[in-house]
Amino acid sequence: MIVSWNTTNACNMYCDHCYREAGCKAEDELSTVEARTLLEQIAKAGFKIMIFSGGEPLMRTDIVELVAYATSLGLRPVFGTNGTLLTHELARKLKEAGAMGMGISLDSLDKEKHDNFRKFPGAWDGAVRGMKICREVGLPFQIHTTIMDWNAHEVEAITDFAVELGAVAHHFFFLVPTGRAVSIEEESLKAEAYEDILTRIMKKQQTVDIELKPTCAPQFMRIAKQMGVDMRFSRGCLAGTAYCIIGPKGQVQPCAYLNIPLGDVRETPFDEIWRNHEVLKTLRTLEYKGGCGSCEYKHACGGCRARASFYNNGDYMAEEPWCLYHGRKGV
Repeated sequence: MIVSWNTTNACNMYCDHCYREAGCKAEDELSTVEARTLLEQIAKAGFKIMIFSGGEPLMRTDIVELVAYATSLGLRPVFGTNGTLLTHELARKLKEAGAMGMGISLDSLDKEKHDNFRKFPGAWDGAVRGMKICREVGLPFQIHTTIMDWNAHEVEAITDFAVELGAVAHHFFFLVPTGRAVSIEEESLKAEAYEDILTRIMKKQQTVDIELKPTCAPQFMRIAKQMGVDMRFSRGCLAGTAYCIIGPKGQVQPCAYLNIPLGDVRETPFDEIWRNHEVLKTLRTLEYKGGCGSCEYKHACGGCRARASFYNNGDYMAEEPWCLYHGRKGV
């Protein structure tokens, strides 16, 4: 199971697509003591992979201490970061504390496009520098790319770049309109383009040794099965079933893009929220509506619950809108 904690709302960038609308540190973010308690509750709930994200997680001054504590609890700490704040010293400290990998964002091979998207001059150079630092200190890293209509043609080339730099994986994030991303919803991929790029990614997976994984595009599981591509994953959308996220102040929700408040860890222990909340219990039934409910790939895919909610007036069990399969097959 995987859990993500937005360690802070503070960020040195102001990205167009940020679901957290990060920038300034939020008032009353979890303290070091509260964060340690949260990590204990996460371990108690049975989670294994602990994603430290943000905002920019490297802006927390106690981040090395928290990684070390997570490691001591049996968690596997990994990061979602823009990479620009990494130094050789910090990378070594994170590795020594038990960090297992760094996910570093790179949205284009065109520096200007990446920097514009991230609203940060030098973002591209900083990200690549961070990757090279990870490689030099022996800290595994992977590239994270947010897929939009303007960079979709670059997917395979960015994968080749990831291989060249020594990345262990290339993960693709498909836009879900939430946070600042609502303003660029028209730039996200729809229907045919969505299916096409997932097929391209699976074809590319057959030619490279590193792992390629779409996120917020659970149909990749169906496409992989149809193409005979072997994947280590068992399910596409994990929201509420094997994944959830915690905000900087301790608010829990089913996934980063499904803005349904489940509770506050300052008031209710995280493991109790995870075990007992009715929204999570509903998600775990897999009793979806429309094509998702009758689809033969329901258990492998699940449809994007956040996208279903956004396009169906908050109904997170509704049919995924950007899947062609159920419509074409009439199931």
